[in-house]
Amino acid sequence: MAQANPNIGEDRPVIRQLDETAINRIAAGEVVERPASAVKELVENAIDAGALRIGIDIADGGKTLIRVTDDGCGIAPDDLPLALSRHATSKIDGSDLLNIHTFGFRGEALPSLGAVGRLTITSRVAGLDAGMIRVAGGDMGAVRPAALNLGTVVELRDLFYATPARLKFMRTDRAEAQAVTDVIKRLAMAEPSVGFTLRDVSGNDDPRVVFRVDPETGDLFDALHGRLSRVLGRDFAENALRIDASREDIRLFGYAALPTYSRGAAVAQYIFVNGRPVRDKMLGGALRAAYFDFLSRDRHPVAALFLDCEPRLVDVNVHPAKSEVRFRDAGVPRGLIVSALRHALAEAGHRASTTVSHATLGAMRPEPTSARVYQMDRPSYAARGTAYAAQAPGFAEMSESYSARIVDPPQAPRTDETAPETLPLGAARGQVHENYIIAQTETGMVIVDQHAAHERLVYEKLKRQMAENGVAAQALLIPEIVELTDAECAQLLDLSDDLARLGLTIEPFGGGAVAVRETPAILGSVDAVAMIRDIVDELTDLGNSQTVQARIEAILSRVACHGSIRSGRRMRAEEMNALLREMEATPHSGQCNHGRPTYVELKLADIERLFGRT
Repeated sequence: MAQANPNIGEDRPVIRQLDETAINRIAAGEVVERPASAVKELVENAIDAGALRIGIDIADGGKTLIRVTDDGCGIAPDDLPLALSRHATSKIDGSDLLNIHTFGFRGEALPSLGAVGRLTITSRVAGLDAGMIRVAGGDMGAVRPAALNLGTVVELRDLFYATPARLKFMRTDRAEAQAVTDVIKRLAMAEPSVGFTLRDVSGNDDPRVVFRVDPETGDLFDALHGRLSRVLGRDFAENALRIDASREDIRLFGYAALPTYSRGAAVAQYIFVNGRPVRDKMLGGALRAAYFDFLSRDRHPVAALFLDCEPRLVDVNVHPAKSEVRFRDAGVPRGLIVSALRHALAEAGHRASTTVSHATLGAMRPEPTSARVYQMDRPSYAARGTAYAAQAPGFAEMSESYSARIVDPPQAPRTDETAPETLPLGAARGQVHENYIIAQTETGMVIVDQHAAHERLVYEKLKRQMAENGVAAQALLIPEIVELTDAECAQLLDLSDDLARLGLTIEPFGGGAVAVRETPAILGSVDAVAMIRDIVDELTDLGNSQTVQARIEAILSRVACHGSIRSGRRMRAEEMNALLREMEATPHSGQCNHGRPTYVELKLADIERLFGRT
């Protein structure tokens, strides 16, 4: 039985034109979700105005006060009322909505904020007197004279006082303040040449500086590296790889961290399109795809990547808060991110994160002791050789132990050969617990996990052989038929050539069905229907799929694990040195197949600091 429609009464509904205040409050609901959204809009306006220094003050997480001060070009007094009108902007003329070169362009932020809070704008343009205008709950006052140096001060008090229902959805002051800080950090990364100061002015105490960075100087990469060091920390800067690549009028640049410098969640992944911070699922998926062979599923890469292209190649007007974008050809930026990052990771060779050695030194640091009373000078190379020869008999007895063995140093090399100690991973000096190789370098020592290191070397060799010879396919006696929607079927068949190279052969079977005729032989018996559905889900979610390749490489990883040097095996000196040399020559050998480090490097200065010798 048909139910009565509860949205239609006996009287015929009448279409009404909403008043300006209601329109602005609806717009505010789209643009201003929380205090951080208001801060984002106001700071972006300051950047668009050419500001070089921007100050942000907040109170109670931005709920009671947001004040943004900049030294930009300012707004003329006669233009202040117009700036508070909907769709009034100085950034575009309306003739081409795809040619956007600024953060803002809709002209909605200021009137929306004035509709839900108490907004005051004070501004001065060079050569003119300063002016001030107030608007509260959508009621605009008159322009009045004011005192101000060049620039603009926008003060927003009592956000959402005109729409109290929104206040119930606000989080704690600390959570809202953290969201504001995150917004400022993202904008600071996008604009290295601009200085930012964020202060918390809650209560009657002195203002507390939450975040501050000064304008960076130098070329693009120097300025960006300096800014990322201050925003993301020195550890990231030390362990980040420089990225610079182009494809089809799109340029990718920035920094991406080594796999051994990873996080437990995707909280340190920053992507910018034409300088605009975005949270884009497709671009985030491309970042994960670039690292999927180097990190386990519970670890996430750290990166700050910038995509620059002609504004007409990307649509930034697809989200009210402009936090999402849509590329004309989404495959180009995705492929660029994956290929550029993998190339940079390959060029990094055996390099591992310095945070690994820092953590090791921290674990080894002794308890504080009283000041030393005697300091022995570091022995010379000749003295060390004499001492080693004198102690050799005692070391010879230790060589029979199963927990530690000493390797005689190699004979002095000929003048046309390189001394092993001068190589990146040095010369093997011993083996402890039949699992860890101790090597001496020019500047310190290296501890190598022999099983993890050899596992990575075997894995890379297997991958190289697979790339050269292809993936063998096994034909199914009875093809598996998978029913899909028409859209899913079309999306999957577009990927059929790539899947065939991985040993998975599919064909259309009429309607929305596909027939699976071959599967990768290395996978053995496989549930083809479940695998196809996993691929379709990944395509829908990320626009591309790594399912088949990930499963194949998981098999290769297991084969490498079983085929590598086992823990507990006693290695000869030449075997240990051969392993070190192969690690130096093999890309990605600095981490095992699960993203863990294969070696730890300790600098001699740090070791001496542990013993109080410096």
